[in-house]
Amino acid sequence: MIKKLLIASLALMAVGASIAYVQRSNIALTLVEKVATERMKNPLDGLSDGLHVGLCGTGSPFPDPQRAAPCTLVIAGKDMFLFDAGSAAAKQIANMNFSTGQLKGVFITHLHSDHIDGLGEVLMTRWAQHTEGQRLTVHGPTGVSNVLNGFKMAYEADNGYRTAHHGAATMPPELAGADVNEFTVQKGSTTTVLQQPDLLIEAFAVNHQPINPAVGYRIAYKGRTVVLSGDTTSDEQVKNAARKADLLVHEALSPELVARLQDTAIKNQRSKLAKIFSDIPNYHASPLDVAVLAQEAEVGHVVLSHIVPPLPLPPLKEIFLGKAPDVFQGPFRIGEDGDFISLPAGSKEVIYGRR
Repeated sequence: MIKKLLIASLALMAVGASIAYVQRSNIALTLVEKVATERMKNPLDGLSDGLHVGLCGTGSPFPDPQRAAPCTLVIAGKDMFLFDAGSAAAKQIANMNFSTGQLKGVFITHLHSDHIDGLGEVLMTRWAQHTEGQRLTVHGPTGVSNVLNGFKMAYEADNGYRTAHHGAATMPPELAGADVNEFTVQKGSTTTVLQQPDLLIEAFAVNHQPINPAVGYRIAYKGRTVVLSGDTTSDEQVKNAARKADLLVHEALSPELVARLQDTAIKNQRSKLAKIFSDIPNYHASPLDVAVLAQEAEVGHVVLSHIVPPLPLPPLKEIFLGKAPDVFQGPFRIGEDGDFISLPAGSKEVIYGRR
């Protein structure tokens, strides 16, 4: 009896597999429609009121298959903002199931190429997907206007093609590109960049010499606070801005691992590369630097981003962190592309997830 049931079950499975094989195209199309339907829903509808931070790019100029260039989403209530736009920023935002069409503003920390070279695609896809008739604004320190003018020239022909193809009603030429809010920040002070009911975004100067200006941002919404360091050494201005913040997202470089790369470059007679490796530690912070700063500033949580160098093997993460987690008494972790951190309004909770 059991043998007959087994044979019958196997026969049914074979029939099912045959039907699935014959119908594979229809099944695939159904799945595509289902996935597309999910991705076309408003991703902000399911979020709790509060601050949310999405790490769409935690890498650096180093080639790194696990990390895209600098790109951080911050959602305050129902308003979504982008901080820095490294290469592939638009694709990374889509990979996290968000849409550049919902961006209310872009904030640039400084004009290093790895923080701006994805901006053109962000502007184009935002124009294509935005439906509320509002022109995007790019905020940044002195010099960002020149960057936007450069992208305007580079995309002028492309913008014209898209309006000609889809029509002015779909691709209004007046909404292409972005307006610019260029600001200045004095050392030791903050500049209000954007203020709305319940929301305040301030910029503060950081030490990334010889890159000047370079800024970080403090975002406050309904009692929750997130600080983004931008590229910087361990700096008193970052510590002041991060005082009692719920979350500090800080860049980090491992001097030990970079020194090993420098030694390897010297052994392989790559003198120019060795010189670059010898230079970069002096304008970045180590994980230990960040831990000390965050502990003194009484920060709640720390997430490291702009990771230098790449960490392809798990043991390298332990070397990268070193003694930093022992120095900082709160949660202290290396950020990964796709991390999503929620700070609900009206609480002290910090929720870590993935998108």
